[in-house]
Amino acid sequence: MHEGFWFLIGAGATVVVLAPIFFAMLRAAERRARAAEGDALKSQRLAELGSMTGGLAHEIKNPLSTVGLNAQLLIEDLQHAPLEEAERDRLVRRVETLRREVDRLAGILSDFLQFAGRIKLHPERRDLRSIIEEVGDFYHPQCDQSGIKMRVQLPDEPLMVMVDEGHFKQAMLNLMINAVQAMGRDADSTSEPELLITAYADGDDVSVHITDTGPGIPEDQLEEIFHPYVSHRAGGTGLGLPTTRRLIEEHGGHLAVASDVGRGTKFTISLKASTVD
Repeated sequence: MHEGFWFLIGAGATVVVLAPIFFAMLRAAERRARAAEGDALKSQRLAELGSMTGGLAHEIKNPLSTVGLNAQLLIEDLQHAPLEEAERDRLVRRVETLRREVDRLAGILSDFLQFAGRIKLHPERRDLRSIIEEVGDFYHPQCDQSGIKMRVQLPDEPLMVMVDEGHFKQAMLNLMINAVQAMGRDADSTSEPELLITAYADGDDVSVHITDTGPGIPEDQLEEIFHPYVSHRAGGTGLGLPTTRRLIEEHGGHLAVASDVGRGTKFTISLKASTVD
């Protein structure tokens, strides 16, 4: 039989074998394209929703500030009003309650705007030790007032990192405030509460530990505390720790937590060390 005939048969068989593979690859490519289109649309909708909710929060915050200011002025007027003392005190207490709730709502809105807003970092190569010392000096009086012993332990060698000083200080303060509040809730503790801040080089990373001797966090709640609007503190917004994690991740770092119920909690910030070529 002619060689061309066998060639056509072989080519046809190859097409028969490869056709299902080709069409399967084509369907897979179409599914990926649809999925990518869906992801892009979802991202766009989330961005629009974020922009809308951020704008709404700003619109609420402005008149809320006006309400708070007028509540304060009303308190001052009531204190000088020609009323019986008992009646004046009753009215002042009511308006003070209103003012406190306005302040609380303003705080919730501020936390939301900070959490949902776009973070713009301006990193510089800095020795992390000086930043930690400044934060410690700033927060030391608050610890003294709360009856909490603060200790800062830093190495002799520089801890060079690329960091936005303002945002990193904010992240550290959030963790320190969280620790002090936790120790303040630990009414059953008989030992002196302590806040320990340490930092050291860890291979290619720089690690910062913020450790408290508070009541600790149950294991099933360790990841939950980083979810927005989850708070185990009365009056808390539940945005402090999610915002802190976001700030650290924006630096290309990592925030982890370990806890021992009844003994305390340790938050660890890990950042890439900065080296000069």
